[in-house]
Amino acid sequence: MIPLLAAHDPSRFPDVRRALREPNGLLAAGGDLSPQRLAGAYRRGIFPWFGVGDPILWWSPDPRTVLVPDRIRISRSLRKRLRRRELGVTMDRDFGAVIRACAAPREPDGGTWIVPEMVAAYERLHRLGLAHSLEVWSGDPTGDRLVGGLYGVSIGRVFFGESMFSRSTDASKVALVHLCDRFRAWGLDLIDCQMHTEHLASLGAQTVQRRIFVDWLNRLCPLPGRVGSWDDGDIHFPPDRPIDASGASTGAVP
Repeated sequence: MIPLLAAHDPSRFPDVRRALREPNGLLAAGGDLSPQRLAGAYRRGIFPWFGVGDPILWWSPDPRTVLVPDRIRISRSLRKRLRRRELGVTMDRDFGAVIRACAAPREPDGGTWIVPEMVAAYERLHRLGLAHSLEVWSGDPTGDRLVGGLYGVSIGRVFFGESMFSRSTDASKVALVHLCDRFRAWGLDLIDCQMHTEHLASLGAQTVQRRIFVDWLNRLCPLPGRVGSWDDGDIHFPPDRPIDASGASTGAVP
């Protein structure tokens, strides 16, 4: 049996070491999706994931997949696409469009885990300056067609990636390259990718033991981060190779 969270105590979670091995990382059920509970969950290495008609389920898998921004891997084909400057990236320009595109079923008869309650909860976090989106546009420099993007939660010097989508070849990869580029410039340290996929591994994501990941969170989440809107009013074309970091890094992530 997994613990049932009380709705009146949004700060309390079980120790992540109590998470099940099968299914990997299932820790608790119930509670709510209030900003306080979500922020507290991410700081502990916990995230919600559940389907239509299910109770809210909380997860902390072991191992954890992460990406260190200065270790992103850019393939030859992706490098060529970046050089052509076909896809421009904005930040926090249209969070609602990105999360709804991520929530759309990937198959004609498929479902989605980004249920309406999740959309509403992350839009609340976005209004509070904690959840952010990157939008990828195709077309003229004003960006006239949304073809990809990603969203997640930023706490301290960590970005907790939630989902990405792509309607054009490499669009979500371009968004991730830009996120790493911005994190290096801002001196931020870590992107949480949650679960291993070949797509993320091809970009340089690695798996670490949960205890190491939680230790990183304990160091990085209390540090000053990038609070508020990330929209700088511009559209960006990410470089075809990682830039040199100009921000101060904590050195907490080896």
